[in-house]
Amino acid sequence: MSNVSIPAGRSTAPGPDAPPRGGLSSTLVLALGTFAVGTDAFVLAGFLPSMADDLRVSEATAGQSITVFAAAYAILSPVLATALARVPRRTVLIVALLVLAVANLGSALAPDMTVMIVSRVLAAAGAAAYTPNAGAVSAALVRPELRARALAVVIGGLTVATALGVPLGNAASDRLGWRTALALVAAVCLLTAVVLRLTMPWLPGGVRVPLRTRLSVLRRPAVLAVLPLSVLGMGACYTAYAYTVPVLEAVGVPGSGVVWMLFLYGLGAVIGNLAAGYATDRWGSTRVLTTGYVTMAATLGVLAWLAAADADIEPLVGLLALLWGASSWCQTPPQQHRLIGVAPQEAPLVVSLNSSSIYLGIGLGTALGGAALGAGAATVYGLGAVIAAVALVFLLATSRSPADDG
Repeated sequence: MSNVSIPAGRSTAPGPDAPPRGGLSSTLVLALGTFAVGTDAFVLAGFLPSMADDLRVSEATAGQSITVFAAAYAILSPVLATALARVPRRTVLIVALLVLAVANLGSALAPDMTVMIVSRVLAAAGAAAYTPNAGAVSAALVRPELRARALAVVIGGLTVATALGVPLGNAASDRLGWRTALALVAAVCLLTAVVLRLTMPWLPGGVRVPLRTRLSVLRRPAVLAVLPLSVLGMGACYTAYAYTVPVLEAVGVPGSGVVWMLFLYGLGAVIGNLAAGYATDRWGSTRVLTTGYVTMAATLGVLAWLAAADADIEPLVGLLALLWGASSWCQTPPQQHRLIGVAPQEAPLVVSLNSSSIYLGIGLGTALGGAALGAGAATVYGLGAVIAAVALVFLLATSRSPADDG
């Protein structure tokens, strides 16, 4: 992997003394880290009911541990990007994973919701330090024509986590208990930190830019036209996903079948993410996002109908889970591509802000889903479908920039 610096607030284009950009293989080690982060961030959805029972709270209350993680991530991402700007990139990435390991051990040992919430805030700090740095570094390591695909590879770690980490976490929770499952997540984070230390070269930090200067990019209309879409899109899919077990049971999936539906969702996420990276480079961001939001709204709408009709068509639910995952995770590569296109001089910053927007959407979606859960799964699915439709309208109303076309 090339030894390249990405100063905060500066262009990711290589300078005259920078080594030439390479292919996608240089980003694989970064994807390994996002796999660990993604397993940490999403695994709770797979065993929320058992965690709620053990901590003596309702499922909606337990779901707020996901909301708190997401909200803390959204707030901490730009703050940590500022505070850690001068720290060598490898050091940031490794320490972030070690923080995640400690946080998951805290969650595994939590005696009540208070300790659980504190440990999830700590986990959010680790994730907020890792993911934006990994995305920005990946964009700088490859040739310009591979940028969207490089972003897809790094985000692919998150989607592989939904395909493997979340179902395995659900299975581990059923067999060993949710606390053991979280301890295993801590072990994955620790192992990944060791691998990064052994395989990733030293990468220098950048110039420290004050937070106020960093956030000044939010005054740009082109940036403001992109970031809310990440909030809406992730809010739409997470309204139901955070409560996967109860809402899948409502469409005829027994507890033993949830792990397979989670796997199909994650498989769809992997396919959707990688296809979106290729399609964005070839056909542009707007077409990819339009296809994604139409698919998401339709998929969640059909699931709402199945729940309302009390239908039991498990093969159809499996197909819908696959499409749900693909439409959820096809968003990130084109959104990051749009942002880097409209603010190329601030690529690390806008990638960080997009990560904040993603987790803000996850937090809002989880909160809305929890509020609607008492009204039934059909309401939860329907709410997600409506938000996906709003995301589509927002996209069509704001995608006027030439950067949206490639």
